[in-house]
Amino acid sequence: MIAFLEKINSYVWGSGLIFLLMTTGIIYTVKLKFIQFRIIPFFRKNPPDRKQFRTVCMALGTAMGTGNITGVTSAIAIGGAGAVFWMWVSAFFGMALVYAENTLSMTYSTDDIKGTMAYLCKGLGSKELAVIFAVFCVFACIGMGGMVQVNTFSGSLETLRINKYVIALSAFVLIYLVTSGGAERIGKTAQLLLPVVSVAYMAVCITVLVVFRKNIPDALGEIFGQAFGLRQFAGGISGYTLSRTVSTGIRRGIFSNEAGLGSSPILHSSAENTSPEVQSMWSMSEVFFDTMICCTLTALTVICATEDFSVQTAFSFVAGEFSVPFLAVSMAIFAFCTVIGWYYCGETAFSYLSGGRYKKLFCIIFSVLASSGAVLTMKTVWTLSDIFNGLMAFPNLVGLVLLMNKVKIKVNK
Repeated sequence: MIAFLEKINSYVWGSGLIFLLMTTGIIYTVKLKFIQFRIIPFFRKNPPDRKQFRTVCMALGTAMGTGNITGVTSAIAIGGAGAVFWMWVSAFFGMALVYAENTLSMTYSTDDIKGTMAYLCKGLGSKELAVIFAVFCVFACIGMGGMVQVNTFSGSLETLRINKYVIALSAFVLIYLVTSGGAERIGKTAQLLLPVVSVAYMAVCITVLVVFRKNIPDALGEIFGQAFGLRQFAGGISGYTLSRTVSTGIRRGIFSNEAGLGSSPILHSSAENTSPEVQSMWSMSEVFFDTMICCTLTALTVICATEDFSVQTAFSFVAGEFSVPFLAVSMAIFAFCTVIGWYYCGETAFSYLSGGRYKKLFCIIFSVLASSGAVLTMKTVWTLSDIFNGLMAFPNLVGLVLLMNKVKIKVNK
């Protein structure tokens, strides 16, 4: 069974989807006149208020997960240091995608239908595509956004000798208490947790880089050299190695920031700022912070300080034995923020499918299933979740392509 699912997953996340996402991102980049370069000037002129920052934290929570740690290190282990460069490439063009997604979402969202479903149903006029996307989103929410994340932070907390059943019960209580409060409580929780753990994690990474600062030029040389196959070519290695470097980097980048999958527009549809362009500019910041900053720090840290590409090994040079609990707690908080952020995506999709009914029931079911990830073997669930997560991109990309003329720039330079 698992072999069959993995085969399907390889087709869903194959070169076809990667090509579609990257091509659409490139087209939007050109159409929007390289809007990515307007982010910093925009931030200077438009500092976020408290409510806007809450929305950004909630949306960033779905992207800032364990993929920023384990995802980056596995990408380097599989595709070499050059994979980091291609993560940057996917993030750069992904920023144009999330701008487009959120512009369309804010344009068509109403109280009864929000996010990706709104522009597929109202903008494109296809209720069928909206329903298909919503179904995929609900399954991805429960699996990838819930069970898989709890399983991940359960594994990290078990290193502290915490019983997995205690973790499961605690996870259920915490998830239900936060998600039952809706978007406002989810946003406030993410606003409380995410900045603290992000700053702490990045501070340790920077400290490691200061200690190993002499290795930074070589690390950057490896990233750029392996990205274009220069080292591989010099060593007589076939083009397959370069192909694996490119594909691994792009895939991991998409997994990390989720640009083009359709989750970001659902999260930003909860924002009180109704300006599509302003909200879309803020949504780009999440991809930038997630991949360009956090993932890059992780990558440089493990390349400069270790041979086994282990974050724990790198952190041990500056934190000693404290590196184990620090990393365990950090991964748990990152994963928890992902869980509650993904819940809002799933609830919004479920609400669309059910006509706004049974929200409390969905909250209970999600909390139970998500927390069960702490005690279950997750290989099959992980693969199924990965499939549904990838499937979300296909109806979303149809909407992005066919509604391209509705996406425009109106923000001040």
